[in-house]
Amino acid sequence: MQQLLITLGIILLIIGVAWPVLSKLPFGRLPGDIYIEKENFTFYFPLTTGLLISIILSVLLWFLTRK
Repeated sequence: MQQLLITLGIILLIIGVAWPVLSKLPFGRLPGDIYIEKENFTFYFPLTTGLLISIILSVLLWFLTRK
């Protein structure tokens, strides 16, 4: 349990330090992301962004759990 908390803390620290660089990446504005804006209604569904993040995390976890 302690190792899990330390690992999560380190991951959050890395994400926090890298956030200025990560915010400049085009995630959320990729082709295939659905964005509909009407007069008093806005709908945003990050389809492509979600798929890309899912693939990246799946490959990363596959490499980390491989023995």
